Amino acid sequence: MKFHLRTLKELSPIDLLSENVQVLPTLGKLKRDYKPAPAVVKNRGHDITVRWKGEAGKIIINGTDYKLLQCHWHSPSEHTFNGTRYELELHIVHLSAHRKIAVIAIVYKYGRPDRFLTRLFHHIETIGNEEKILGIVNPGDIKFGSRKYYRYVGSLTVPPCTEGVVWTIVKKVRTVSRKQVKALKDAVHDGFEANARPTQRLDERPVLLYAPRMTGGSA
Repeated sequence: MKFHLRTLKELSPIDLLSENVQVLPTLGKLKRDYKPAPAVVKNRGHDITVRWKGEAGKIIINGTDYKLLQCHWHSPSEHTFNGTRYELELHIVHLSAHRKIAVIAIVYKYGRPDRFLTRLFHHIETIGNEEKILGIVNPGDIKFGSRKYYRYVGSLTVPPCTEGVVWTIVKKVRTVSRKQVKALKDAVHDGFEANARPTQRLDERPVLLYAPRMTGGSA
């Protein structure tokens, strides 16, 4: 994937370095209000995307509602933790009434199968170029595994790399099976098997960490 962009300053993904992180318990618990809704899965060529067609709920950040739109996967992970890149990253994309974007990211290492992907596995293995109806899909089945999260302002990671995106990256690294990652890689078009964008400069942007039980100043 080629990135022909004007000069941008708030790019994603980034390397989440402990030394750059500010612990801020007042960020508060991430507020999710998801609902089961009709969904489809589509091969967009560069990734596999699940898109909700009905009202699938929202997240609330700083008093703003962001409606759930879709989720998709990148392999390997796009965000890195202290320079470590993992096997997979899920992006859950939301949009506010004022067209502002908020993305929740969950990073995975090899281990036990991911339950959400297990439900979708047959559809991903057999997907062609057409949209496939999944029926009712509950976004609440996407497990975070931790209340701790990183927060920063960045961009989308595919062109046009829109800035001003509110990123929430779950601190816990969850697990996914090798078979599940292989299915996602095999399904995308040739040349996109590795569809992760390189990490970008943080510059002076703050990276916050919500850690309710921590009182120190490091991650």
